Amino acid sequence: MDLQQYIKDNYDSRHDWFVEEVNSVDNQTRISKIMGLKEYLSGKHKIGQLQSYEYNGQVFSPKKVTLQYAKTLINFQKSYLLNKPVTLTGDENVVAEFQKVSRQGKYDRFNLKVIDKLLKYGMVGEYVYLENGKIKSKLIDGVECFPVYDYNGTLLAVIEAFVNDGISYYTVYEEDVVKLYDNDGGELRQKEQYNNLSGLPIIYKTENEIVNTEGRSELEDWINIIDDMEEILSKYTDAFYKYMTPIPVMTGQQLKGDGIPSHVIGGGLNLDDGAEFKLVSNGLDNKTFESVYKTLLQSLLDVSQTPAVSMSKTDISNLSEVSIKLLFQLANIKASINEEYIREGLEQRFDTIKYLLEEYKGMTISEEEYDSLDINFHYATPSNDREVIENLKVLREQGGISLESLLENSPFTSDVRTELLRIGNDNSSGVVPDGEIETKVVV
Repeated sequence: MDLQQYIKDNYDSRHDWFVEEVNSVDNQTRISKIMGLKEYLSGKHKIGQLQSYEYNGQVFSPKKVTLQYAKTLINFQKSYLLNKPVTLTGDENVVAEFQKVSRQGKYDRFNLKVIDKLLKYGMVGEYVYLENGKIKSKLIDGVECFPVYDYNGTLLAVIEAFVNDGISYYTVYEEDVVKLYDNDGGELRQKEQYNNLSGLPIIYKTENEIVNTEGRSELEDWINIIDDMEEILSKYTDAFYKYMTPIPVMTGQQLKGDGIPSHVIGGGLNLDDGAEFKLVSNGLDNKTFESVYKTLLQSLLDVSQTPAVSMSKTDISNLSEVSIKLLFQLANIKASINEEYIREGLEQRFDTIKYLLEEYKGMTISEEEYDSLDINFHYATPSNDREVIENLKVLREQGGISLESLLENSPFTSDVRTELLRIGNDNSSGVVPDGEIETKVVV
């Protein structure tokens, strides 16, 4: 099914079909959920809805402790995956050209924005375009992105819709054309139309067990746990301040007279033999509080697959490389899942970049050269750099690893191609590192 057939079957070929598509129940339900997540991240939590209550004849406003653990967990997952820029490998000419495009389009920073929105809202869009001879990308926020799928789950079009100053704006991305609409003046009108050079936008989405055309936010697994943590912490704080004022209790007979002079000690009680005076207060079971709170916190870390050591919840010392890897095993598993989501979008981006380079910049890239292109992610797992360097050195001396692979795995190399160029220049000038066999590097 193509887009025109979809419009005919569902909207009787109406010219304003995209308005109804945006306002459909499914899309509005999804947008409402994303807006709720945005409000949650901005600090609007369930604990903030607690009402004032009466206690001991007075009206109290309860404590509303807000824990922004969700932001911390999102930042950890984002940085763990993309703290170091991705590395491109493959044919050196193709890698050089794609690295050039990446630098011009600021794609390292753009990738961080993509994974940030993807983890927060479960879906984000990217539109690749050509501007002044440079290839760039535009981020389409999930709350403004409306993909159009047929019954087979094939992407037919993407609608970008938002409201500004009471005016609704619509951008309809079709396979060959991009159309811009707005309702300024009260009536819907088409303002502009452009040829679409790069095809449909790329849709990044996480896994959803119910709807395979929509993603699911990480926050949905965490919010209930964080809500319980906020509630128990707020109520315990309230109880602590209430019980700081004990009730005076006196048993037995008080002796008559003036008692202890107030100018001597400031006041006091004069009790008969056997009489007793004490201050009574309710006891706080802090052990139970600690047990419940720690259990909830550990559950949050388990569900989000976050190592406790990364949140300073575990004391460590003198750990080996293997022990560190075991501590971060769950984080590596989660990062590999997130990598799968973003890798799929990056591969579509590379297809688009290849097409733009060939069609509009006159380059020729063979299928064999392009198939060699690959992406390497570098997780931010703590490591013993000295041990890594020693292992790489042994492999290099035994001839079990190439110089390029050595640089790719080195903790001190961020740009492999530039480093190869520098080594090549050193070798051509006769400068050879100690203990290294002279190798000619062709770049």
